Amino acid sequence: MNKQVRPAFLRKPHHVSTMSNRTAAEPSRRSISPEGPYETQDANPARFSAHRDAGDFLELYEALQRDAAQLLRLSPGQREVRIITHLVRSHLAGRLVTSSSLAAASGLSYGTAIRTIARMEGEGLITRRARTASGKSASLHPSADLLTRWHEFAFRASARVRAAVEETGFAPPPDRPPRAARPPKGVILPPPAVLTDRIDLPRGLRVLVHADPTFTAMRTLKRQFEMILGAPIRSRAFAIDRLHAEVIENAKLPRSKYDIVAVDYPWFGELACRGYLEPLDDTMAQLGPDVDDFYPDTLASSRWRGVTYGLPAVMTAELLVYRTDLFARSGLAAPRTTEEVLAAAKQLNDPRSGVYGIAWNGARGTPLGHTVLMVMAAFGRPILDLRRVPGGYDCERFDGEQLRPAFLSLEARQTVEYLLELMPYSPPNLLGMAWWDRATAYQRGKVAMAYSHTLLAPLYETDPSSPAYRKTGYCPHPTGPRGAPIVPMGGYALAIPANLAPERKKAARIALRSLTSASATKLYLINGSLASPRVSVSRDPEVQALSPVIAAVDDMAGRGFVKVWPRPPAPIISSIIGIAGNEIHDLLSGVKSIGAALRDAQNRADAAARACGVY
Repeated sequence: MNKQVRPAFLRKPHHVSTMSNRTAAEPSRRSISPEGPYETQDANPARFSAHRDAGDFLELYEALQRDAAQLLRLSPGQREVRIITHLVRSHLAGRLVTSSSLAAASGLSYGTAIRTIARMEGEGLITRRARTASGKSASLHPSADLLTRWHEFAFRASARVRAAVEETGFAPPPDRPPRAARPPKGVILPPPAVLTDRIDLPRGLRVLVHADPTFTAMRTLKRQFEMILGAPIRSRAFAIDRLHAEVIENAKLPRSKYDIVAVDYPWFGELACRGYLEPLDDTMAQLGPDVDDFYPDTLASSRWRGVTYGLPAVMTAELLVYRTDLFARSGLAAPRTTEEVLAAAKQLNDPRSGVYGIAWNGARGTPLGHTVLMVMAAFGRPILDLRRVPGGYDCERFDGEQLRPAFLSLEARQTVEYLLELMPYSPPNLLGMAWWDRATAYQRGKVAMAYSHTLLAPLYETDPSSPAYRKTGYCPHPTGPRGAPIVPMGGYALAIPANLAPERKKAARIALRSLTSASATKLYLINGSLASPRVSVSRDPEVQALSPVIAAVDDMAGRGFVKVWPRPPAPIISSIIGIAGNEIHDLLSGVKSIGAALRDAQNRADAAARACGVY
């Protein structure tokens, strides 16, 4: 995978917990914590008397040895330790290991090492994978069972060391956020294991992705995923509009240039009804109970007329984010309604000090179009005349008049009136502001609130220099008079082009499952993303420690707020988003009146729908 796009906020990769990435060369003065190592050399030495006491240290050492022996299936002499650490370290770095290199790294005599490796392979701790068609050459890898055991040992050991340090009275620096408690239902997910058999893809796996933190993390982990799949990976990354165009252009070729493509959830209706995507119902059947680990609306977004065409890779939620410190200082509560948003924006707007009330997508076209659709949902209605169902609207089974745009509805008018009222309290570059712009304005302390997707939450959730770092509250979209709490869902699923060469489809499906697995998803989050489409990943203790937004979105999903119907996967939705973004931009710019902008949007959307033959 190449590195065409790499947001500046991404840090050096941390593939699993901090303990499993440490090496013997690291200074012993570094303490281990879920947030990463931090210096303790300036602490008062007297506070560490317990560590200098040989008896106390011996108890800690013996406890770690017992945990290692139990979890890692060590023999009495623990001769397997260096074999395990070399295997795991090489797996995380994407380095090839052979029997000879592993024997050399073990510190044992060659014969003893080979016998130990064979026994561990027989116990299911080591996976042997053929490197050539003849099978005469093979590579060795930690099995899924060994990775699970190592990860649990790393967690236990880290907890024991933290407890020993805390008994001395040592505390982290005051600017370090408090450590999240381990949720009782949270399960620590191990790193993904290698496939038993390499995928057979001449010239490697070819992937087309979106330029966002999740897929940037995927490219950052290129070597590790090449090790997992057993094949080289090549990728291209584009912004949203260019990605949509490339997917369409590729679908019209005799043979696809890509094995896997990233598809924005609203595009599935358009792409599936045109026959551009490969159905994946058989792949879903192979997943079995693992299907239930995806948030339900991500799966609904990837279906068209009951058929699945993609596996979710990203679930991002658009929320109202706000500065908790500014709100507390002004005596304001978290906004629950659009009226409260307006009141807070007015009160906190202070252009003289360079702080504005609120940021949102106001740029012409797709950015503003998304704002219109999502805010309109908070006023209680989708942009299409969808059928009502308990808890919202049916975005899977619709046809004919149910696809008629609703620009002339009361809720559409209320939406644009609300946007007009927000403008005086928004940054001066609002009409050119898109997703990245509004998130960076919030990150830099230029606004007190923002409508923002969690996809870009790493900008302020992982940057201690940001004024919003650990001072951010998260709300569902504040509602209009007839609306209910809602969190419009976005994101991407990975799909296989229908025109992919038949001989490549089987391997592409295997790669698709690997790249969207729970363990792979956890890697993306640890390496820069905060947008999880899986329940197990969102509730993993190590993942939840990354940012409060992960638990917040999981809680909102559990309360039924996260919905796909604000941007339903209808064949005409991309056209409607573009029309809304152009016509309402003319309104906000003062070129058109409310009535003219909504009327023109309705006429243009009706014409586009008739041209597509949807009604």
